[in-house]
Order: sequence, then C-alpha cells, then structure tokens
Amino acid sequence: MKLSLFGTGTAAAMLGMIGASAVCAAPRAADLGALNAIARNETMSVTVALKLSDLAGAESMMERLVTPGDSMYLKFLTPAQVERQFGPDEADVARVIATLNASGLSAQRATSTTLTVTGKPATFERVFQTSLHQFAVPATAKAPASTFRAAVGAPVVPASIASVVRGVIGLNNNSVYHPHLVAAPTQLGGAPVSRVATGSASSMATGNEPGLLTVQDFADLYDVNPLYAQGVSGKGQTLAIVTLANFTPSDVFAYWKSLNLKVDPKRLKVVNIDGGPGKPSDNSGSIETSLDVEQSGGIAPGANIIVYQAPNTNQGFLDAFARAVHDNKADTFSSSWGEWELFDNLATSPVKDEFSHETVSALQATHEVFVVAALQGQSGFVSSGDNGAFDAFNQEFPAFDPLSVDSPGSDTAITAAGGTTLPGLQQFNGPNGTIININVPRERVWGWDYLEPLCNALKLDFVTCGIFPVGSGGGVSVFFPLPVYQLGIFGTQLSQPNQTYTNPFSTPVVTEATLPANFPGRNVPDISFNADPETGYVIFYTSDGVQFPAGFGVQTFFGGTSFVAPQLNGVTSLLGQNAGHRLGLLNFELYNLSRLGQTSGSHAPIHTISTGDNWFYNGRNGYSPAVGLGTMDVFNLSRVMR
Repeated sequence: MKLSLFGTGTAAAMLGMIGASAVCAAPRAADLGALNAIARNETMSVTVALKLSDLAGAESMMERLVTPGDSMYLKFLTPAQVERQFGPDEADVARVIATLNASGLSAQRATSTTLTVTGKPATFERVFQTSLHQFAVPATAKAPASTFRAAVGAPVVPASIASVVRGVIGLNNNSVYHPHLVAAPTQLGGAPVSRVATGSASSMATGNEPGLLTVQDFADLYDVNPLYAQGVSGKGQTLAIVTLANFTPSDVFAYWKSLNLKVDPKRLKVVNIDGGPGKPSDNSGSIETSLDVEQSGGIAPGANIIVYQAPNTNQGFLDAFARAVHDNKADTFSSSWGEWELFDNLATSPVKDEFSHETVSALQATHEVFVVAALQGQSGFVSSGDNGAFDAFNQEFPAFDPLSVDSPGSDTAITAAGGTTLPGLQQFNGPNGTIININVPRERVWGWDYLEPLCNALKLDFVTCGIFPVGSGGGVSVFFPLPVYQLGIFGTQLSQPNQTYTNPFSTPVVTEATLPANFPGRNVPDISFNADPETGYVIFYTSDGVQFPAGFGVQTFFGGTSFVAPQLNGVTSLLGQNAGHRLGLLNFELYNLSRLGQTSGSHAPIHTISTGDNWFYNGRNGYSPAVGLGTMDVFNLSRVMR
C-alpha cells in the first residue's frame, strides 16, 4: 500500500496528539489591545490559500514523474495541466471570490492556489469572526523593538466557502522566520577566541584556508570541476532565490568577478512580493540574500537568476514561494529561512492556540505549493536549520527545548539541506599562551560538540560556552508523516518520547505542549555539504553598520545550512543542463540510489557521513537524521541523472 506524502487529516491528528489546549500563557510580546484608530483606517492585505482539488492524486503523480519505468517518467506537467487535473475547481474559486467581495472585501486571484484579499481591519474581523490586536516586542541584543498586528482568536472561514479554503494567512504580520547562517564565534562565554593560521589548506584539498572558502573550493571538494570541463555551467537554466530580506546586487557581481567567473551582467532579476522586504539592512538579514545569490550563481555561472523577495511574515513567505512556482520560470529554487515547524516564535507569538492557527494553515498551504512545483519539474531546496536536533532552541532558556525540526525543511515535497564539517587540523589560541589543537580526521556531521576541548580549556560548560546546540539541523517531524521515498530506508527514526515544550516567559513556568512520541514522521535532512563556519566561507556584503563595519566588506568564517541550500540550487542547475531537462523533486532519485547501495566507492554519487553528531543524532553508514544520506559527488551524480 502506498502512503500519502501528506495524508488526510494530518493537522487534526497532530492536534489530537499535541492537545488543542496548548496555550501561550504569557508571551514576551505585550498585548496593547485593539488596533488604534490609525491602524483601523488602513487597508490591509491577507492571502487566502485554496485547496488543491485532489492532493492525494497530485502527490501520487509527483512520484510517478520521477520514477524510472513509469509511463509518466519525466513528463512534467505544464501549469495549465496542473490546473486542470489538480487545481482548485474554477467554479469554487469564483464562489470564494464572490463571497468575499460581497462581504465588503476585495478578492482577486494571485496564483493557482492563492487569492489576495484586501480591506479594512474591521471588515476582516467581521468576516472571519476574530479580533485584531496590536502587540509590542521589546528590543533584544539581536533585534530592535517592534510592533505587529495579530489575530487573538483563530479565524473562522465562512461556512459557504470553508470546504475550498486551506487557510487565511496574513492576519498576523509579525516577523517569524530566521536566516540559517552562522558566524564562527569571536567569543565563547565572554572569553575572546582567536584562531591560529594553520597553513593546512592542502590537507582539505582546496585552494583557500578553512573559513575563507569560495564556490571554487566547493567545486574542488564535491567533484564539480569535471562538469565545468565539459562546458556545463548552468547555461539555459534559471534558478530562483526565495528570501525575506533585500540585498545589494553589486555585492554578488563583485564576488563573481573576484573569482574571474564569466557571467552575464543581465542575468539577475529581482521580483518584489507583497511590496518587498524594504531596504537592505543587517537586522533584516540582507547578508543571507547576498550569500544565497553568490553561492547559487557562482556554482552555476551560466544560469539566470530570479530573486523573489518578500516581507518576513507567514504571508510573505507563502506568497513568494507561490509566485516562484506560478511563474514557472525557474527550473530550481532555494530558500535559507525557517522556523520550528510547530511554532512561529515564542517571544512574539500572541496566538492562544498556536498549533491550530496560522502555523498549521501556512504549513499546509506551502506544502501544496511545493507539490505543484514538483509536478512542473521544479527542484526545490531549503535549509534544515543550525540548532542541531533542537530547532526550537531558545538561548535564554536552553533547558526548555524539545527535539524539534525546522520548517519548511520538514515538508515532504522539498529537499532539506543539512551540514558537515570538513576534515583538518583546527588550532586556537588558548589561555596563558597555550595552543588548543582539534583534529577532525574526516568529514563529519556538523555539530559543535567537537569544540568542547576549547570550552574545557576555558573552564566553561558547553551551554555557557555557547556551542550548544549549534550544528546541522535534523530530526523527526511531528507534523508531516514519513514520506514514501523514505520507506524502508535504514536509519530513519520515529519521534522520541518525553519531549515537551515549556514557556519560560510564564510565571510559574508552564508546559505548553507534549509532542507525540514514536510518531512515524518525515526525517530531516536529505543531503548535505560543508556548513561549519570553522571550515566555512567568505561573503561579499555591504553593511549598514549595525552588525558589521559600515560599507562594503568581505566577511569570513561564515557557515550554516544557509550555504547548502543555494549550493544544491546551483548544482541542480548544472545537473539540469547536463541532463537536458528538469529534474523535479530530487528526493526520490537520491533515496533510490541509497537503496541500490550507491553510497561507497570511487564512483558513488553519494558518500555517507559516518562520524560526528548534531547533539543527539549520530552519523552512520547510511541515513542519519543528523546529516541525511550524506554528501553528493556532483560529477558521479550527473552520470546517473540523465
């Protein structure tokens, strides 16, 4: 019997296991009450997500399109074909639009599965039977003070259209997603950290030192150069970046020029979604967008690039993905932003029943967008996160964090990117003139527990030291069930028992939710590349002076799974050009290669990572929720993906 990638009643089942009474008793955000007169007079916009008419059939077709021997193999659908076979019924869409327009709102079709709906706050409150309040968040060390709008009760969709609507996204406009990049620490527990120049670049088989790597070093490490030698550069391909922060285009061209890459000066196009994310800034995460474009476009210098950039909200993220898929211009796309799959953000969430409100609606709506992408042959990649097995980690209250995974990486219709640490000797200046030597004998799961000797020398525990739980995001989803492509893969795991989420901002501290034990969930990630900042990369970036020196600079020792998602994006542009067609969701092919034992030997397209851990899950010879199937050998993979 085939299992659905998403299944029916998933949200309801998840709610039953978690408990619909999970209450955010005392979020840090202060409820200022009903919207003020100025806010109530402004026009606001939300996205109404529509259901696919046959989600199960669409998921089944998604599998057939990438299954060798099937009559539909590689016969990817056009948007019109997707619309006819699986899209929302046109009569139903017309009814939804007419109902919302008659209620005093203005609704129009945005994409196949989304409507843009505008109106005054009072009208939204009346139509969806909820109340909108203003909330204030105090400044932190990492972010300035802010305010946002949010619904204090779950919206109720009018009964006449409820069967067609997947969710109402955008009543809340708080910033909830985080860029998945990490800098190597300059301090550990308040003690300054300095690195000894080792001169050991040759031991890593790259041209640059650890922390100073470029896309050319990536090509050396993961066997891309034979494709370049054959003239494969991504020519004829278009890749997209979906992001939540603006960037400075001159930075990315300067990066490519510094490497003598021949690129078309007109290769880059920017599309602002929902008005765009505003001006580039450190606090918004602009460095994330810069690195995404630099890495993907540097690995595939012949490809065209579209940057879909949106405000950092649930609505913005969904709308950006939906537009990238609806346009169908990009053969591949990636994003390096995410959040814990079951919670927007404890510090800013005002939602009393978080698990049945916008989070679930956004997860489901985004999943259907990813399914449509796969049907059209588009390959998508997202980061798995940088908090190891503890994606919900809160640095102020580390004792309250359950094992958890990142969204959208936990989605079953996307490829989730994990991270490794490259081999070699790392040397640090320790106390009293000592040298701390840490040797990584071979590529391992990225988890900063290997830096404990440095913390020990500083007489710091790993929490105070600041290395916990930094590492490759990975684990088991408690929202999405195990997908068919992971069935029978040795090493996949069930969710762990005794995992609770506690609200540290409440007095007394209360348990918000008990996560389901032994849930057969989607395992994250799927595939990995180097992501450790200690063996990481350079970024060309223009700063506004908040987090870095103002102006243009070359930032070093950066990593995170933020790098791996765009690297996979660029690699797949090469693979697509080499194959002469789109490749669709790569997960089916990658896991089939694992089943066939294609993970060892000089010609293996995948190399397993058997050492290291992400603070809970260990690397192994086979699949691991710490690092996925392992790393790609790009040239070897190109020989089997035809």
